Amino acid sequence: KLERKVALITGAASGIGKATAEKFISNGAKVVIADIQHRLGQETAKQLGPNATFIPCDVTKESDISDAVDFVISQHKQLDVMYNNAGVPCYTTPSIADLDLAVFNQVMDINVRGVLAGIKHASLVMIPRRAGSILCTASVTGIMGGLAQHTYSISKSAVIGIVKSTAAELCRYGIRINCISPFAVPTPFTINEMSRIYPHIDAEQLARMIHKLGVLGEAALEPSDVADAAVYLASDDGKYVSGHNLVVDGGFTSLKRLEFPAPCQVL
Repeated sequence: KLERKVALITGAASGIGKATAEKFISNGAKVVIADIQHRLGQETAKQLGPNATFIPCDVTKESDISDAVDFVISQHKQLDVMYNNAGVPCYTTPSIADLDLAVFNQVMDINVRGVLAGIKHASLVMIPRRAGSILCTASVTGIMGGLAQHTYSISKSAVIGIVKSTAAELCRYGIRINCISPFAVPTPFTINEMSRIYPHIDAEQLARMIHKLGVLGEAALEPSDVADAAVYLASDDGKYVSGHNLVVDGGFTSLKRLEFPAPCQVL
């Protein structure tokens, strides 16, 4: 589905980004992995084979994103897919009254400003070609309140807004922009975050806890499921899809049970 396509994926050394890089390559694409984790990024590129290349990238530095795009063009002469996947959680107090605005700024620099910079520099090379697909990782926490700490939720809600705003401008150039909002996925990112809350529980147990939060029967969301959504949006299968937030949550955000008591419980 991605034959002769070239993709740049930020935050692809592990988790959803790595799973997406693997899926893209298996569908015929060449992938450049851009990540702040140098050693892990190099190891991932080596694992994925000759169609994967690594470049160090700190998405809080616009020059790093610009350099990554330039690297793709210098190596492959084209950029067909830009996936702004890099992001961080937020470990501060959940109370709005105790919100740490310094931490807020740090998270927004990565989760929001980094996405904007990725769209900006991808568009600079896609506009002349009048084609391209730009993807961003959002989250169900950007759709519903109360699922995560305020700073993280706000950052992901912003990503959804950015996608709709930029899609409205760039559609005239044939450039599609979409985002993916996954439910909780037991990636290293998620496990590390939960380990801070449950330090006495091992990673395997934490993964089971995450899976049990789902609502789609016995099905469990894995990074490869989010990667499949990315393949769809990046490929010609999604050629008329733009400005869309593809929610991969098993129906979680559509479900709200009213927990009425049983008649015998009502006095």
